[in-house]
Amino acid sequence: MNRRKNKCLIASSGCCFLAALAHLGCIVFGADWYRVFGAGEAMAQMAEQGLWYPTLVTLTIAAALCVWGTFALAGAGVIRRLPFTRSILVVITSVFLLRASSFPALMPMFPDNSLTFWLISSGICLFIGSLFAFGTKQEWSTLAQARK
Repeated sequence: MNRRKNKCLIASSGCCFLAALAHLGCIVFGADWYRVFGAGEAMAQMAEQGLWYPTLVTLTIAAALCVWGTFALAGAGVIRRLPFTRSILVVITSVFLLRASSFPALMPMFPDNSLTFWLISSGICLFIGSLFAFGTKQEWSTLAQARK
């Protein structure tokens, strides 16, 4: 792979891996981290009680972020192409941008999450989603040729 690497997709990958690491930190460091990151008092209390739910939810999010980061690296040409890279990058972009824009509708479903959590996490999702969007657009024709 001697073509120039896509900086937006590389950055989006780094963001995904950092976000996954932060989620794993919540599992390792417990309730205080859930509180610091604004996940809500209910999640923090469940973590304090040793319940499986916060760990399962947090691990699922961390795993998804790692997979998404890996697809960003594949789209950027840092690692070899993965199956359906182009389509999956579009889906990942859509998920991040939808999450960023839909927080007003999501807030009532998670009343324990602070407004600070919603604003910061939505801003982060908008930023990462924009990186994915710009990076995917830059690679669109290259990714189409890789399908052939």
